[in-house]
Amino acid sequence: MFLINGLEQDTLAANDRATQFGDGCFTTARIEQGRVSLLSAHLARLQLACQRLSIVFNDWALLQEEMCQLAAQQEQGVLKVIISRGAGGRGYSGAACLSATRILATSASPSHYARWRSEGITLALSPVRLGRNPYLAGMKHLNRLEQVLIRSHLEQTDADEALVLDSEGWVTECCAANLFWRKGQDVFTPRLDQAGVNGVMRQHIIAQLAASPYQLIEVVALPEALADADEVLICNALIPLAPVQHYAGLDWPSRELYQYLAPLCELSD
Repeated sequence: MFLINGLEQDTLAANDRATQFGDGCFTTARIEQGRVSLLSAHLARLQLACQRLSIVFNDWALLQEEMCQLAAQQEQGVLKVIISRGAGGRGYSGAACLSATRILATSASPSHYARWRSEGITLALSPVRLGRNPYLAGMKHLNRLEQVLIRSHLEQTDADEALVLDSEGWVTECCAANLFWRKGQDVFTPRLDQAGVNGVMRQHIIAQLAASPYQLIEVVALPEALADADEVLICNALIPLAPVQHYAGLDWPSRELYQYLAPLCELSD
């Protein structure tokens, strides 16, 4: 189901800047028991992205109401929310856009995530690297061509997810997930000030670790750092957490951190 500016429809103006330039931002949330998990965090992500992209959007209460209404229509599923700068004008200038466009869509939950959680996943190193851009780093903006290419290469392998580096060769994230690894009581995650997406579940896990026996360290690391890990995990708002079982001849049978975090990742607003 699609809802565009409050109307049930699946047609977008051809001159909307979402299609013309990828000029906008989005978030993807899990629907659980008819509610949007981590609703306030998803709204905060959109608000921050609109601020950084200079998109004028003030209908936050209406958007929240629409998100909750769509979620209430299904027990479980996925809710995607897009905000574009709107329609109007030509060229790169957005001065002619009179109002932002809000797009909401629901779909079924990915069925393979349950298997990922129970069995663990395999990573493959992606040949596609992320460009470094501190101005856009961390945001989930609509320019996702890098991820499309990463996914295309991933589908040519037997792996479940991709280990993605930036253009300098530093570990950054996965195709559609963030990455953590544990060595003893230290938990590492890549810094995302140059590239990558600072996911809602990543932020949630960092907050949970702050009150845990573990010490979180945001690092700039090469892929070889994983060889020294006791455990590797991926997360996103939909999974929400899965252990990594295999990567490049390495195996991680430990589930210590996974068992600690998994119940905490089920928390909602």
